[in-house]
Amino acid sequence: MDHPAVVELMSSVAAAVTRGAAAVYQDVYEVILREIPELREDRPLLDLLSSSVHSNVDTCLQVMQHQIDLADVQAPAMAVEYARRQAQRGMPLTVLLRSYRLGHACFSDWLLRELARQADDAQLISAATLGMSKIVAGYVDQTSEEIVAAYTREREAWLRSCGAARAARVRDLLSGARIDLRAAEATLGYRLRQYHAGVVCWTDEAPGAVENISRLERATREVAEQAACSSDPVFLPRDESSAWAWLPLGIRDTFTCPAAGVDADIHFAFGDAAKGTAGFRLTHEQAVAAQAVAMAAGTPAPRAVTFGEVAPVAMMLGSTGLLRAWVLSTLAGLAEDDEHHARLRNTLLVFLESGGSYKTTAERLMLHKNTVQYRIRKAQESLGRPVGGNRHDVELALHASHWLGASVLQPAAGGHDRERAP
Repeated sequence: MDHPAVVELMSSVAAAVTRGAAAVYQDVYEVILREIPELREDRPLLDLLSSSVHSNVDTCLQVMQHQIDLADVQAPAMAVEYARRQAQRGMPLTVLLRSYRLGHACFSDWLLRELARQADDAQLISAATLGMSKIVAGYVDQTSEEIVAAYTREREAWLRSCGAARAARVRDLLSGARIDLRAAEATLGYRLRQYHAGVVCWTDEAPGAVENISRLERATREVAEQAACSSDPVFLPRDESSAWAWLPLGIRDTFTCPAAGVDADIHFAFGDAAKGTAGFRLTHEQAVAAQAVAMAAGTPAPRAVTFGEVAPVAMMLGSTGLLRAWVLSTLAGLAEDDEHHARLRNTLLVFLESGGSYKTTAERLMLHKNTVQYRIRKAQESLGRPVGGNRHDVELALHASHWLGASVLQPAAGGHDRERAP
C-alpha cells in the first residue's frame, strides 16, 4: 500500500485538477481532434466524443481522489456509447484506441503539472508520479478492454443488420475505387448510370430509439415519391439516428427539394443532382456538407436544406472560429444577435440578392418600399460603411449568419434602447 503522505498528495492533486476540469476536458478533446482529423469530419458525433472525454476524465479523477478500487469501476456509459456509434459507422478500432492513448498522455500532463505546483520533495514527487501513473494506466487499460468489447459486439451486430455487402458496395463507390458496375448495381438493386440526388437524413430522437431507422427509411421513401422517383432509393443506415440515401432521378438533372408531410423531428440534407458513379459520390459529399451547416447552427435544425442553398457557407466551415471572426469583422454592429438586427440582416441579404433593387426586395419580403429603404439605411449604419465597397464579402457573411445563427454572431447587448425598424 502507498505511504499515507503519497496517497494524500495524489488525492490533493486530483481534487485541484477537478476544480479546473473544464480546461482539462477541452485540452484533451482538442488534442484528440488535432491528432486524428478524421474524427472532425463526423460532426454529428462531436458532442458524443466530448461527453466521452468528460466522463472518462471525471471517473479517473474520482478514482484517484477517493482511492476507489479499479475493480469496482466500469467504463462510463457515454464512452461505451461513443464506441458503439463508431462501430456502426465503420470507424477502425485502431482510431478509437489511439484516441485513448492521446487522451492518456494529455491528461497525465495535467496531473504532473499540478503535482509540481503542490510538492517540492523529490522523493515524494517520484512516489506520487508512480502512483498516479499506475492509476491512470490501469484505468485506461481496463476501460479500453470494455470499449473494445462493446465495439466488437456492436460492429458484428450492425454488419448483420444493415447488410454487409450493400454497405461495402457503397463504401467502394464513395472511395472512388474501381468497381464492377454491373455487380454493384445488382448488389444495390439500383441503376448507377443515371442522375442521383444524395441525401442525409437524421432524427432528433434520443440515441437507441428502436424505431428510428424504420422511421427514417419510411420518410426517405416518402421523399422519393414526392420527388417522382421511378424506382426505390438506396438507403443505408449510418447509426441509430441517421442514414444516407440516394434518390434515383433517371434523366432529370434537377429536382425540387421535397420533405412535406414527414415527421417534424426528421431532417434532410440534399446534394445537387449529379450523374453516374462520379455523381453518386459528388452528390453525397454535397449532402454531407449541407448537413454540417444545418447542425453547426445548433438546435432546432432546419427541416430540409439543400447544398445549393448553403454551398458558400459549407465551404467556409473548415474552421468555425475563423469564420466567426471574419463574420464579426465584416458585419460589425450588424452582427449583433437580436431580433432587430436579424430583420436588418435579412432585408439587406434579399436586397443584395435582388441586385440592389428596393422594389424587388419589397415584393419578395411583402413590405412597403419605404420600409425597405429604412431598413437598408439602418443596416448600413450598423455596418459603419456603405455596402458597395465590399458587397460580395457582406453577402457571404450574411449567408453565414442566416444559416449558422448564434454560432457566428455577437451576443446581444442587453439593457439599452434601440430605435425599432418599422
